[in-house]
Amino acid sequence: MKSLPTLGLLAALTAATSGCVYVNGENIGPSDWRDEQRTNSKLISELEIGAERSAVLTRLGPPSDSEAFTRDGEEMRVLFYRTQHKRSDGETTRDETTPLVFENDRLIGWGQAVYAGIR
Repeated sequence: MKSLPTLGLLAALTAATSGCVYVNGENIGPSDWRDEQRTNSKLISELEIGAERSAVLTRLGPPSDSEAFTRDGEEMRVLFYRTQHKRSDGETTRDETTPLVFENDRLIGWGQAVYAGIR
C-alpha cells in the first residue's frame, strides 16, 4: 500500500517534466523553437544588403548550419537560420531554414532563390 503514493508521485513528476529537454543545462522547452523561428524571421526581415557577416552573427547569433566555398575567386559563405518548422524530429534540416548568403563577408541576399542562384 505504501508503493501507491510513491507511484503517484513518480507519475506526477513524469507528467511535469515530459516535453522538457535540457541542452548544456539550458531548458529548451516545446515552445522555444517557435520563439526562435519568430525571432529569426523578424531579425532577418530587418537585415540590409551589404551588412557585414560579423554584424549579422552578433544580431542573430550562431546559425543552425553553415557552409563556405569559393565561386569565381570570391569567398561565399551561407548561414542557415531556422525559420519554418516541418517535422517534429528533433533535428533542424535545411528545408526548415532561411539561407543568408555572403560574398566576401558582405550580405548579398537571403532566401532559397538567392542560395540556388549561387550554387
